[in-house]
Amino acid sequence: MSLDISTLFLVATLICALLGVMLHYFGRQEKIPALNWWGNAYLLGAITVALWKVLGPAFGETATLALASIGFVACGMMWNAARVFHGLKPNWPGLFIGALVWLATVATLPPDQEALRMTIGAAIVSGYAGLTAAQLSSERRKAMQRRWPTMLVPLLHGAVLMLPIVLADLWPSPQAGIAGNVWVMLFAVELVLYAIGTVFVIFMLVSERTVTMHKTAASLDPLTGLLNRRGFSEACARMIEREADAGRPVSALIFDIDHFKSINDRFGHPAGDEVLKLFAIIVSSSLRISDLCGRIGGEEFAALLPCPIDEAVTAADRVREAFQNCGIEVDDAPVATTVSIGVSGGPAGVELDVLLAAADTALYQAKRGGRNRVVATVEEPVSLEQSRRKAAQSRDHRQVAVRGGAVGQAVA
Repeated sequence: MSLDISTLFLVATLICALLGVMLHYFGRQEKIPALNWWGNAYLLGAITVALWKVLGPAFGETATLALASIGFVACGMMWNAARVFHGLKPNWPGLFIGALVWLATVATLPPDQEALRMTIGAAIVSGYAGLTAAQLSSERRKAMQRRWPTMLVPLLHGAVLMLPIVLADLWPSPQAGIAGNVWVMLFAVELVLYAIGTVFVIFMLVSERTVTMHKTAASLDPLTGLLNRRGFSEACARMIEREADAGRPVSALIFDIDHFKSINDRFGHPAGDEVLKLFAIIVSSSLRISDLCGRIGGEEFAALLPCPIDEAVTAADRVREAFQNCGIEVDDAPVATTVSIGVSGGPAGVELDVLLAAADTALYQAKRGGRNRVVATVEEPVSLEQSRRKAAQSRDHRQVAVRGGAVGQAVA
């Protein structure tokens, strides 16, 4: 069964137009500007194919070749869509350079240089395809190992355009006309496959980004912007594994804002939220970029540092001093801001729960010793069970102290 070339290009036109409308719809629904760029590229591509193959005889050869420059603008839009998707600004000169080169080619080359025009046109499209593939591969992330189709699809499109021309130059054939018709038919089929494959790639990219955004949102504390307990635990597990491979120790810090309940009672919960946000900023700015910090409870924060315990103590005291001297005021009334910090250290490969339990014990000692101080564990945590017992004892002591204080107030 033979395939009619005009029918193939008509199918390609309809598919491109339909996909362009679909991309525009999802771009508006999801508020993703890159989808609108891709949608415009598909619509321009559909217009170009229609003008070139379906309406070409009515315009004449020269006018049709000139109108084909719209197709090169569409190729530039595909590249710019990839740029916009990755947060870059559109490259406006690059958007139109291919069309300008094509118009100059049509204006300067004589009609008998059809093969050279075809070579230049294919080279322009292949160049845009290479730029698109390079842009899609610019993010150096582990996810790129699963995203090889994003680079392969545009590269194959450029190869399909250039391969027949290269082969024709290397091995000229007396049946060039027949070979040319076969290539045009194959190009029409490839154009349909490329349009569908590119939309598949686009939605794969959008889906991956959406999943990443949801994972990030699930790992962050909405008030402070720091990692929440879940995100902190996952990030710490990765850091401990990385430091264990290098044989380096790690240290944990637990922060507890002193008398935070009295701040809420005296100034209200909005003021308490501002204190929490301020402390999060101080912790983030006082620690190194390689350190991890998160909010693991109401007024309780934690950090994991890839360093020995003596360096962690220095960092903890830096946070304590900065928070004490922050000078926050509510309704022109100064707010006393102090924090108690427990510090623990462990060898390479130590469990996070072990470190946090030991740091929690040190935190209790800091509070019992008068608050607004840094206390480090004297002995290195050995086992998780031992650390849990110490942490449980610390919590029991705190509960007894709270009950004792409440009873004393009732008697008074």
